[in-house]
Amino acid sequence: MALLEVKNLKTSFFTDAGEVKAVNDVSFSLDSGKVLGIVGESGSGKSVTAYSIMQILAGTGKIVGGSIKFDGQELVGAGEKVMKNIRGNKISIIFQDPMTSLNPTYTIGRQLMEAILLHTNRNRKQAYERAVEMLRLVNVNEPKKRMKQYPYEFSGGMRQRVMIAMALACEPDILIADEPTTALDVTIQAQILELMGSLQKELGMAIIMITHDLGVVAQICDEVIVMYAGSICEQGTADEIFYNPCHEYTKGLMRSIPTADTAGTKLQPITGTPIDLLNMPKGCPFAPRCDNAMKVCLTKRADRMQLNDDHAASCWMNVKKGIDSGEIEIETKGGDEDGKE
Repeated sequence: MALLEVKNLKTSFFTDAGEVKAVNDVSFSLDSGKVLGIVGESGSGKSVTAYSIMQILAGTGKIVGGSIKFDGQELVGAGEKVMKNIRGNKISIIFQDPMTSLNPTYTIGRQLMEAILLHTNRNRKQAYERAVEMLRLVNVNEPKKRMKQYPYEFSGGMRQRVMIAMALACEPDILIADEPTTALDVTIQAQILELMGSLQKELGMAIIMITHDLGVVAQICDEVIVMYAGSICEQGTADEIFYNPCHEYTKGLMRSIPTADTAGTKLQPITGTPIDLLNMPKGCPFAPRCDNAMKVCLTKRADRMQLNDDHAASCWMNVKKGIDSGEIEIETKGGDEDGKE
């Protein structure tokens, strides 16, 4: 049984302008000790998916459908008492910006100890010792001295290490890392990723890595979910996604990655802007930005197609490819082609 199982999750924000369907029919599972990457542009629904799992949505946000099961226990509708036991103890999260996530008026030690005292049965002395131990674990130098310092006295990379220490202090089964390397320089990014990878192996926990950086995904993820406009457009192992992308959006992301081969040439960005979630189109949400969009893409969404045991995508180009190769038969109705498997 999967440690975390999300099925047909739907999360909306109810605003004066209307319902914003931020997460629309998302399903995935996560096994113990595995690393799942969720990638996509800003506004694709990555962070809202994580906040839905933790049930820490803004006041206007609400899970309107689907199921979230942790270790077989249903979390949707479970209530705040159950979620208080889950948060920190079982599932922890590293938020996107450590400077705004840490309270600037409290010392690092106080904030670390507060999390430990809240989620464990340790007394203050034990909580202090655990906090020092966690700072040492994430390679913060002079941990006892650092316990007395404030967030502004730390560099960006060191603050991120403190956030990781806080998230791991209660030994969770799942760590959700929401853009853990944003705003860090490449050297510090590499150190943070190396640290997370080593801690994951040492502690045996599962990780959900939320990022827009495909380099991060390639480095540590076992499986990858590509999201666009609140939905999963492609899902598979890291190797399948990187070496055999089968959704036009994923292909666009891959083309936009700078490599040694593209040195001195212009990058190929994805044209256009992300879709307006208040006015979702009838067809594929990526169609207005897709160079290979067909007529059917504008009027109907492609169903999820299982390409092999480790790879699935929702793109009409895969249907077209199947028709051209003869793997998919079609029926003709009044001259129009409606592909069916």
